[in-house]
Parts: sequence; C-alpha cells; structure tokens
Amino acid sequence: MSRQPNLDDYLLKGMYGEKQLKPDEKRKYLGTFRERIVVALKKSQVMEKQIYSEVEDLMKKNPKAKLLLNGDLSYTFLTKYIQLARKHNHSYSIVTNNDSNTPIGLVLALDYAINKENIYITKASNQQTETIKKEGLWSSLKGVLIKKK
Repeated sequence: MSRQPNLDDYLLKGMYGEKQLKPDEKRKYLGTFRERIVVALKKSQVMEKQIYSEVEDLMKKNPKAKLLLNGDLSYTFLTKYIQLARKHNHSYSIVTNNDSNTPIGLVLALDYAINKENIYITKASNQQTETIKKEGLWSSLKGVLIKKK
C-alpha cells in the first residue's frame, strides 16, 4: 500500500528539492553514476591537444553510450570530442554544475550499470617505456664498470 504525501513531504521537497540517489557521486561524474561509466578523463587530459584513442575505441565498442563533457572547460577543448561523438553518431551533453568543482572532464556512460573496475585512462605505457630505457642505460653502465675491474 503506498503512502499518500502529506504537508511535511511537500515542505521538505520545496526546501531541499527532489530526493536523489547518491547526489555527490552524480555531481562528480557529470550527472551519472560511477557504475555506468565506460571511461572517464580528468579535465587536464581533455585539455591536451591529442584525442585519447582509447576513448574513440570505446565509443566504437559501445554505440549506445552517451558522452558527457564538463561545461566548465573552454569550448575549444571540448570541440574535438564533440566532433568525435558526431562522427560515431553518439549523443553528447555539455554538463555545467556551478555547485560542484569536479576534476572530471569527460565521461562516456551507458544507461545501465556495468561496474567497470578501472574507468580512468592513464599514461602508464609511456612511464613503463621510460623505466625500461632507464634500466637499460644503468645496466649498460654497470656492465662497462664491471669489465674495467
């Protein structure tokens, strides 16, 4: 049996707005839940010159996903991802929320939960390459020093 709203319910709704599920999470992830996200980029990543190829690949793999862009960023940074969304026939929205200061710049999300563990793209592959080069240099110097003894 459903309960009829009373005067207190109307007053609370008027003072605080509609009841929401996980409002802080939705503010952080540009209006969606974390469990629905396919991929997310930080603001600094969106402001880079190059488009992340991983985002384009995931757009191809998830044709029903929606692209959400942070409206706090300049339109010049968002344009390349808007063009990418149009190219792959994805819907997109520019989300502006003056109440929150989120570090997220871009979200590709579905309408249902997928619970992907790692949603962020990092440049780990570049860091691994540099580490290998450094180890290679050290190993070569170490080899030269050992031979001299």
